[in-house]
Amino acid sequence: MIRFLFHRLLFQALPTLLVLTLLSFLLVRLAPGSPFASEKELPAQTLETLNKAYGLDQPIPIQYARYLGGLLRGDLGPSLKKPGRSVTELIASALPVSLELGAWALLYAVAMGLTLGTLAAIKPGGWGDHLAMGFALIGICIPGFVLGPIAALYFGLKLEWLPVMGWDGPLDRILPILSLGSIYAAYIARLARGGMLEELSKDYIRTARAKGLSETRVILCHALRGGIQPVVSFLGPAAAGLLTGAFVVEVIFQIPGMGRIIVNAAQTRDQFLVLGCVLLFGSLMVLFNTLVDVALAWLNPRIRLQKEPS
Repeated sequence: MIRFLFHRLLFQALPTLLVLTLLSFLLVRLAPGSPFASEKELPAQTLETLNKAYGLDQPIPIQYARYLGGLLRGDLGPSLKKPGRSVTELIASALPVSLELGAWALLYAVAMGLTLGTLAAIKPGGWGDHLAMGFALIGICIPGFVLGPIAALYFGLKLEWLPVMGWDGPLDRILPILSLGSIYAAYIARLARGGMLEELSKDYIRTARAKGLSETRVILCHALRGGIQPVVSFLGPAAAGLLTGAFVVEVIFQIPGMGRIIVNAAQTRDQFLVLGCVLLFGSLMVLFNTLVDVALAWLNPRIRLQKEPS
């Protein structure tokens, strides 16, 4: 397992991050316009001084080399629009909120999706199957930026059951988590149903039932381990989608997370802040996918044996 993890990090995660760093830097630097542009035009000498102070007057290869050196030291650079504050400080103040929202939404999606998918697979074609897959179909068809305002309008403004903005108490978290996690719960339910149906039809499940094991033990102790493999494969893209989808949900419910920071950075052309946010979420996505690969290798040792370096 250690060799498998080392191979993943060295030959997949690290090259992916290097390519992401290069492409992000080039796209930000080659975009038209100046980060110091404003309604009031600045004198040419002032713009020259600002570009020199932040190193933007150097050729792009030199700028990239300096930026890469800063990354190796853990320095994401300064904010161009908030003098005196670094990108690391701005991200550190908002990242915990986004991570908490994404973690709760992922936990809700996995719990709800696995439950519905397993119940649907136990009696395929029954009312439980139709009900669970109906929920999944609705969840897949309605995006988060539509579900969020509908939930806020109905449960927050009309019924006045839940708050529609802020991130102060437990009640503030319910609507954002439901809006963000319901979509992925629908996908997980369909994947879990398919995986469990395939697993329940195998010979070792029939053998376990013939031994007199209870249906609950057959499902939880035998079928579930193989049936959740499609769900585990989906968790990497799901975690990435939850982080990026959280931007819209955070704006809808006025949550002080990374969504507001990256939207403002893009609008004001705060280049170092945009780069820092892109690299941060790119690194998190690579980390999630690596953890998913390790989990799949643990669940199915044949994957580890097939993909280990010789």
